[in-house]
Amino acid sequence: MSSVSQRRYTTGLWLFLGYTVAVVLWGALVRATLSGDGCGAHWPLCNGEVLPVAPTRKTIIELTHRVTSGLCWFGALAFFLWSRRVFAPGHLARRAMGWALFFMTTEALIGAGLVLFRMVADNPAVARAYWMGAHLTNTFLLLMALTVGAWASSRETSPALNLRSRPAFHLGLAHLAVLAVGITGAIAALGDTLFPVSSVLEGLQRDLSPTAHLFERRRVWHPLVAFVTSLYLVSISVRTFNQRTGRLQQLAALLGVLAVVQVAAGFINVWLLAPVWMQLVHLLLADLTWIVLVLLGVSVASMPARA
Repeated sequence: MSSVSQRRYTTGLWLFLGYTVAVVLWGALVRATLSGDGCGAHWPLCNGEVLPVAPTRKTIIELTHRVTSGLCWFGALAFFLWSRRVFAPGHLARRAMGWALFFMTTEALIGAGLVLFRMVADNPAVARAYWMGAHLTNTFLLLMALTVGAWASSRETSPALNLRSRPAFHLGLAHLAVLAVGITGAIAALGDTLFPVSSVLEGLQRDLSPTAHLFERRRVWHPLVAFVTSLYLVSISVRTFNQRTGRLQQLAALLGVLAVVQVAAGFINVWLLAPVWMQLVHLLLADLTWIVLVLLGVSVASMPARA
């Protein structure tokens, strides 16, 4: 296959990754506006119809997410088939898109489960925390697969990854830490949506109250985990910046900046009492931090071993 086709594939996949992030943000809008039951307990139909005749605001928000998510799945399928034409068997780009299609499918199944089991809107069931954690984990793995696929597709030969080096180990820990931040953040965001407060002091009092709902009492864990993780990311960023050159320095610097900005955005989100728009900004920064971390990880792992 020609290099032109490969470049077109790479450009298209980066654009598709951006579209997927937008779909993820719209899903957060569904949760933040309590619109998860906009189509009732029906899936894939919406209130028992293909196209609702007189949709409400919640129905429009939820249905839009379903349509864009469906297009996302077909996009993943298209890139999976396209990768098999552009790249040789065993190429990392092909394998990454196989995983992307898998996680796109499980993402759809989790979304269907949320609707069918009514783990949406204002349902305060504790089991919903597990659904949120699974949803967030699957979303991050999906973004990882797409990012690795786009990164690997710019290389004619499949890059070999050394995952046993010391830098790769620390970056692996960073991935797990950011994943923990995302899970605690998803639960905290759910608590903000279901149990809004009128002041920061009221929110702190309810977070520390033994009689408060579990989602409220778990909110305090997110800023603690996020702060410790951001320090770890900054330390990795500084170390990588000092030891590497070129593009690795740029990725390391960007990761450090995003880690600091994300913490600042978290404090602003708490101070403003978690308005919907700020929740979306916070999630966008989290997705960008994850994508940059994945790029830094595979870039470091593909470098020759250093003495």
